[in-house]
Amino acid sequence: MKNAVAVLALAVEASALMRTQFRSQVRRAVRDQHIVMESLGDLKALAKTQNPVLGYFDPLQLAEKEFWDQSNEATIGFLRHAEMKHGRVAMAGFVGYIVHENGIHWPWKLSNSLPDYSSFEGLSAPAVWDAIPTNAKLQIILIIGFFEFWSESSYVLENDGTKHYMRGGKPGYFPTFKEIPHPVPLNLFDPFGFTSKLTEEQKAKKLNIEINNGRLAMLGLFSFLAESKVTGAVPALKGLVKHYDGYIMGPFSANDVNLAFVSDMLNFAESSLPVAGIP
Repeated sequence: MKNAVAVLALAVEASALMRTQFRSQVRRAVRDQHIVMESLGDLKALAKTQNPVLGYFDPLQLAEKEFWDQSNEATIGFLRHAEMKHGRVAMAGFVGYIVHENGIHWPWKLSNSLPDYSSFEGLSAPAVWDAIPTNAKLQIILIIGFFEFWSESSYVLENDGTKHYMRGGKPGYFPTFKEIPHPVPLNLFDPFGFTSKLTEEQKAKKLNIEINNGRLAMLGLFSFLAESKVTGAVPALKGLVKHYDGYIMGPFSANDVNLAFVSDMLNFAESSLPVAGIP
């Protein structure tokens, strides 16, 4: 009797597993029917809608390449996703630079070791990053690393009903957090669902606006960084941006030498990277 019950239980479990796998296969098959990889022609047509004056601009002909022995369509997916991602980071960085350059901060203390913000007064925006506690930097880098892992996971993307951007998925898409075991009340992208009722045409138009804003933000952010290193490099910003003596591309500074390899990194940068006295 016990053996019969055990066999029946196994049969029910196997049946449930088969149904789950079947549904997953059906969803995957339906999804694969709608996969569309953008071609170079699509990219040139899209460029006209994004900027009718400039149009298609690719002086390095990157969109004609095949990165990592992948197809040209996969390469275009990578380039489009990379541009959107960098544009979003640049928009946040541009606003963040202005905020920190002007000493704007939270009304509460930053950490238990910093009861106030007096140690940040008068610092340039990049110097503010150098001055925050090492543990705070590690937390920020860790969460960025998690976002990168999450957005690249084929498992997460497929459970969201899409694919990787180099395999026919939508470039710029960031998946929901529904696969995280612990409940997460808000998603990173559109946490309040403002775009959920938009048509595909409206979404495409807003994406073009976002891409154009991201391109402008990348230029703006690097203008700030260039002026902070070389006074007068950007004449329009001369006298408006504080000078910075650190290493812009270095995530850690002399305040973080307790971390492994940071001292070696700084010594290498000091002996090998300066050009005309500019770190």
